[in-house]
Amino acid sequence: MKDYVSLSLETHLFFGRIMKEHSLFLLAGFPTKETGLIQRADQFREAFEAGLRRTVELANGIVSEAVLNSGEIVTEFTQKAECQTSNFTGIPIDDEITEAEKRLESGKCNRVNREIIFCTRRLNRYMLKNLNGLISFKEEILREMTACRLYTTNYPLLIEHILREARLYRQTIVELEQRGRIAGSDLRNMEMFWNQIMMEHAQFIRGLLDPTECELIETANDFAADYCRLIEEAKEQEGKVMNMALTERTLQTTKEYQQFKTAGTEGITNCEIRSIILPLLADHVLREANHYLRILEHTHRGADSCGVM
Repeated sequence: MKDYVSLSLETHLFFGRIMKEHSLFLLAGFPTKETGLIQRADQFREAFEAGLRRTVELANGIVSEAVLNSGEIVTEFTQKAECQTSNFTGIPIDDEITEAEKRLESGKCNRVNREIIFCTRRLNRYMLKNLNGLISFKEEILREMTACRLYTTNYPLLIEHILREARLYRQTIVELEQRGRIAGSDLRNMEMFWNQIMMEHAQFIRGLLDPTECELIETANDFAADYCRLIEEAKEQEGKVMNMALTERTLQTTKEYQQFKTAGTEGITNCEIRSIILPLLADHVLREANHYLRILEHTHRGADSCGVM
């Protein structure tokens, strides 16, 4: 049950914030005439913000040091990006959650007791209920957009992208509730999923940069091509066994990509890059790269310890 609690809270710290921000990005992209959609998006934003707030209250002294130090929960840019995004859009953001996340400390699950387990189970069910609603909402938006019945400043691919992430989050919560743990997924599918996410990030960045940012556009395009090649090579692998040389290349590419995203987030929050990228979106994709990098580094260490070359 200690693993159940710590894994649940770590999942919500990362994905709960991601879903809160997905809701904000949807909200910011609707025309003012879409009052019903705006209201629904804002309700999901508030719901996931409340869930994240409760997660932070439970997480101190329970979550792992690796997660807290990874930069997937909060980065050095998050609070500034939230402030700027709130000012630009008029959408309120509770930055006290971010401040509390920065103060979180890791632990050895000594705080886990019957009450914490009960609160975690209740939180999982709360997040799952809202997640099911948000997934249906995203599916509805995508249907309306592709049928040319809805305009939004978000790409249709972005809606598909955030749907994939939400479904992974849902799958993780369901596994925790059914088994008390996260079932080990095969390395090949994990890398293919996150490589697609990283590739699409590069495509979005490329499309949201000002046309005068030629060098950054070219770099983003190169990363999109790199991840596309990694995906195609992974598809050629037989069965579910991933070539560790390919994982090593993925790790190196993601390290370089994380550095590019870090520089980009700093440039956007400091008004040094011309784009229509919301500062919080820049920080958002950086945190997802940090999350993937932690998974890859853990995988790589495990392979080395087993003598896999």
